[in-house]
Amino acid sequence: GEPRLTVHSTAAGQITLTRDLASLRPGTHGLAGDGSHAVVGPVIDTAAPSADAVVRRLERVTHGTLRPGDKVWLTPNVHIGNPSAALGLDHADIDIPGELGSLPAWFVPGARSTWVIAVHGLAATRELALNVMEFLHRSSFPVLALAYRGDLGAPRNPDGLNHLGETEWRDLDAAIRYAVRYGAEHVVLYGWSTGATMALRAAAHSAMRDHVSGLVLDSPVLDWETTLRALATARHTPGALLPLAVRAAQGRTGLHGDRIAEAADPTRLRVPTLIFHGPDDTVAPWTLSRRFAAHRPDLITLQPVAHAPHSAMWNADPAGYEEILRRFLTPLM
Repeated sequence: GEPRLTVHSTAAGQITLTRDLASLRPGTHGLAGDGSHAVVGPVIDTAAPSADAVVRRLERVTHGTLRPGDKVWLTPNVHIGNPSAALGLDHADIDIPGELGSLPAWFVPGARSTWVIAVHGLAATRELALNVMEFLHRSSFPVLALAYRGDLGAPRNPDGLNHLGETEWRDLDAAIRYAVRYGAEHVVLYGWSTGATMALRAAAHSAMRDHVSGLVLDSPVLDWETTLRALATARHTPGALLPLAVRAAQGRTGLHGDRIAEAADPTRLRVPTLIFHGPDDTVAPWTLSRRFAAHRPDLITLQPVAHAPHSAMWNADPAGYEEILRRFLTPLM
C-alpha cells in the first residue's frame, strides 16, 4: 500500500523525491525500487528545490543504482541480506524442526541465558529483525530470527494461505523449544504485526510458556476484520465489495473474531509486555493497543510512535526506540 515515489535527482549524500506524506516521514527508512535498495535518513529541510519535491539524506545505496525517473517506495527494511552480510555479525544458518517441516532461522550468539526470538509479520521477511539485531547483539542477547510457514525456504500451510498468525504461531512454539533445548533459560518474544499476534498466542498456549519472560510487540494485529479490510483496500478492492472480501477471506482461512479476541485477551497476559504503536498505522489500529494496555497497566508499557506506518515504529526514531527497548529489557536480562 505504500505510494510509489519518483526519484528526481541524486547528489552527494542527498536524494530528491516526489513530495508526499510518505517522503516526509521522519527517521531512517529503506528505499526500494525495481532492482535497487538504498537507505535514506531525515528530510533536509533547506534543500528542497521546489514545492513538489523533498530532499532526504541518502545514507547509502546497498543494491543496484538510483536514477532520475526511477519509481521507489519507503520500506521498514533498512538492511538486506543476512546478519553477516548486512551487519558484520557472526551468525549461523540453522533449521528448526517444525510440525510441517524444517524452518530456516538465523542465530546470532550472545552471552546471556535469555534469548530473543524475533518473528516478522505481514508482507515482510526475517530481514526486518536486522533493524534491531545490532542493538540486541550489543546487549549480549542471543537472537533467533525465524522464517515460518509460507516464507521462502519454509514449508507452506497445507491450504497455501497465510492465516495471519492463527496457525503460524505453532512455528514460533517450535522456535521456543529449540532455544530451550540449546541453553536458553528464558526467552523474550519479539514480534511485528501478525508476528506480535503469534507472540501473544505462544505466550498463552505454548507448553514452554513458563520460559517466556517478556514480550515486545511492534504494530500488533489485534483485530482480524479491520486488518483484512485494510489489506483489501490496499489492493484497491471497491468499498462496496469490502464486506464480501472480508467474509471470503475468513471463510477460506478459518479466521474468526472470537479467536483473535481470545489471543489478545489481557487477562491471559502473564509477563511484562512492551508495545510500540502509533496513530498513523492504517493496517492495525493503535486504538486497540491502547485499550489492551489500559486493561493491564501492571504488565503493559505502551510507547506511542507518531508519523510511523505499520511495522515501521523503529524507523521513525531508531535511537529513541532502542533506548525504550533497553529500559524494558534490562530487568529481563
